[in-house]
Amino acid sequence: MNIKVVKNAGWIISCKLIKAILTILITIFTARYLGPSNYGLISYAASLVTFITPIMKLGLDSTLVYEIVNDEKNEGEIIGTSMIMCFLSGLLCLIGILAFVLFVNANEFDTFIVTLLYGMLLLFQAIEMIQYWFQAKLLSKYSSIAMLISYIIVTIFQVYLLINQKSVYWFALSHSIDYLLIDIMLCFIYYKKSKYKLSFSLETGKKIFNNSKYYIISSLMVAVFAQTDKIMIKLMIGNEYVGYYSAATTCATMFAFVFAAIIDSTRPIIFENKNKSQELYEKSMIKIYSIIIYFSLIVSLFTTIIAPLIIRIMYGTNYYPSIISLRIIVWFSTFSYLGTIRNIWIMAEKKQKFLWIINLSGALLNIVINLILIPMYGINGAAFASLLTQIFSNFVIGFIIKPISYNNILMIKSINPKIIISILKKFLNSQKEY
Repeated sequence: MNIKVVKNAGWIISCKLIKAILTILITIFTARYLGPSNYGLISYAASLVTFITPIMKLGLDSTLVYEIVNDEKNEGEIIGTSMIMCFLSGLLCLIGILAFVLFVNANEFDTFIVTLLYGMLLLFQAIEMIQYWFQAKLLSKYSSIAMLISYIIVTIFQVYLLINQKSVYWFALSHSIDYLLIDIMLCFIYYKKSKYKLSFSLETGKKIFNNSKYYIISSLMVAVFAQTDKIMIKLMIGNEYVGYYSAATTCATMFAFVFAAIIDSTRPIIFENKNKSQELYEKSMIKIYSIIIYFSLIVSLFTTIIAPLIIRIMYGTNYYPSIISLRIIVWFSTFSYLGTIRNIWIMAEKKQKFLWIINLSGALLNIVINLILIPMYGINGAAFASLLTQIFSNFVIGFIIKPISYNNILMIKSINPKIIISILKKFLNSQKEY
């Protein structure tokens, strides 16, 4: 693997590892202090915000690295335009989810206020689009440190909230503050490191939106089958069970930052290799698939075995109903990461028009299975629905839609253990030389 990619991923993983440790510690005390009901309330607000986030981002989070790599001279205009577009859409999205809560959760004052305070991060996430410049330049060292500093400050703030036994409102607000601090630091670093100033161009906006528009429905459908379960659990069972289910999903994705770091660091290299040679490009796709498949399976197996211990340490005995759900949910992570890599291939091959079919199918399947299984098996049914949806959307459907079937061939080739062994040997040798 390219040593620059390794270093870039190393910075992301190192900083996010510290963040993960802090998250685990603060989650242990916050979840216990708030209890399943209030913890479920924040999780419900988070699901609504996550659900609407793809619309706020306008699909640009999937295409900005590609745009910057292929049009470096206009990077300032691309980033600046993206930030303004997403801020305006974020404002509309915030109004939309508040209207939804007023209608669906009528007379639930706490739900409205928590959603408002948590939902403010939609505006700050729009500014955070600048992080894709750091990804494109393999400068994630700076963005990772900025995010870590921000999270340390917010963690200290949350500890203060716990000590002073503040209400659930303050914990919801802390998530928005996190993104605000990140925005301030990333913008400052960008102005120091980039020779291009941020600017807005309507023409550039039209150009980048033309490439990203395919990802809006696609990402929205991903959010549907990623968050619908929590929303349906809230409406069909109640806040307490959202808390149990959220505990399971949090534990299942504890190591997601490692896989995200590897994929994000590899993304610009894949696009560059596509421009250089088809053989080099396909090899890089197979390698990233191999790394993600083998390491995610190891994590899933390990989590399944010690699930009771994880729940007891992180959340306490009050959250024991989460154990079975955790053992089911953790296995969908592998298929979820495969979908993320597949989307890179789709972007490189300019086959974005198929994304809405893939993810709409998955979203509809998820809703139907949840409607059947939640009344029968509660949160364990929701967990199984998520697993089936990920398998279908990120693997099975590749055999159904012929124009994207070649990606499945690359995926299958990556299962060859010789590939992962070769990658590990090269990595260890490069570390010795370094």
